[in-house]
Amino acid sequence: RRALHRFPEIGNHLPETRRRVLEVLDGLPLDIHLHETTRGIVAVLDGERPGPAIVLRGDMDALNMPENTDLDFASEVDSAMHACGHDLHTAMLAGAAKLLSAHRSELPGSVVFMFQPGEEGRHGARHMLDEGLLDVVSPRPNGAFAIHVTAQIASGVVSHRPGPEMASADEIHVTITGRGGHASAPHFASDPIPVAAQIVLAVETALTREISALEPVVVTFGRIDAGTTHNVIPETARMEGTVRTLSEEVRSQVHAMLDRVITNIAEAHGLHAELEVVAGYPVTVNDDDFAALVTEVATDVLSPDKVVPLPTPIMGAEDWSYVLQKVPGIMAFLGACPPDLVPGEAPNNHSNRVRFDEDAMASGIALYAA
Repeated sequence: RRALHRFPEIGNHLPETRRRVLEVLDGLPLDIHLHETTRGIVAVLDGERPGPAIVLRGDMDALNMPENTDLDFASEVDSAMHACGHDLHTAMLAGAAKLLSAHRSELPGSVVFMFQPGEEGRHGARHMLDEGLLDVVSPRPNGAFAIHVTAQIASGVVSHRPGPEMASADEIHVTITGRGGHASAPHFASDPIPVAAQIVLAVETALTREISALEPVVVTFGRIDAGTTHNVIPETARMEGTVRTLSEEVRSQVHAMLDRVITNIAEAHGLHAELEVVAGYPVTVNDDDFAALVTEVATDVLSPDKVVPLPTPIMGAEDWSYVLQKVPGIMAFLGACPPDLVPGEAPNNHSNRVRFDEDAMASGIALYAA
C-alpha cells in the first residue's frame, strides 16, 4: 500500500498508479486488458477447473482535497488524497490476484479483477462496462463483489445488507433571474436572494408532504451564490445541491417536485427560475442471494463475530451500482478503524484526517479470494 499511496492522481489520470498495479501483477498467469477510455485494468485468471466467472473490483482514484494525516506515506501530490480508502481497495485486490494465482489448480471458473479509476464522480465503472468489462470471459460473469473500507466500523468487521444499500446521487443546479437594483430601493428591483431562501425552505417542506416518511430522501443545497457587495441587489442567484434516494420511483418523484416548487416559487415573486438535474450514480442494490452467500463465506473465513448486518442503507453513492445493474452481486463494507481510535468517532471517509488500519487488508484479501 505504501507504494500505491504515493501516487494518488485523481480520476482518469492514473498513469503511475496503473504502472505500479501492472508491476504487481507481472508474472502472474493473468490475461491483461488495458482499457482505452479510462486508465482501467482488467485482469482475467482462468482456473484449471470448470465453473462460473465472478468480477472482483477495487477502485483506484483519489479525491481532490488536501491530506493532513501526518502519515509517513501521506500523499505527495498537492490537493490529492486517498481519503476514501481506494488505495487499500487496490492493494487488497492485487493481493487477492496473487493469492488466487497461487491456487489456480484449485480454482473453478474464472475471476475478472477490475482495477477501476474514476469512481469519485467520474462514472469509471460505467465506462469500463461500455468498453467490454463483462465480455472478457465466456460465459459472462454471473456474480460481482466489491469491498469498501470504512473507519466507522471496527477493524476486520464485515457489514452489508440485501437490497438497497447506497443511494442514487444527482446534482441540482438552479439559476434564479430577477432584476438588479439599489439595495435601498428593493421595490424597483426583483431580488433573487429571498426567493432562493424561500426555495430552500419550500423544498424541505414539500419533501415531508409528498414523500412517505418511510422513504429515505435527502435534498441538500450546499451552495448559494449571489451578489457582489452589500448595497447592490443582484440580477441572478445560483444554487447547487444534491438529491439522494433509494428507489428509482422516488428519484423521479423528487425531480418532478423540485421542478414544480422551484419554478413556481420564483413565478410567485415575478422572477424566473431554471432547474438543471445532472443524473449521477443509480441506487446500489445488493442481490439477496449473493448477500446471503457473502455472509456465509465471511462467517467461515473470518468468524461469526466479524460479520455484522448493516442496519440501514447509507445515503452515499457508488458507481459500483452500474455493475450491479448488469450482474447479481453486492458491495460489502470492511471496517478499518485504527486501533487507537473509536469507531463512530474516528475521522470519516472523505475527511482530510481519515486514517485506516492496514491490518484490515488481510481480511479483505481473504474475503476477495474466498
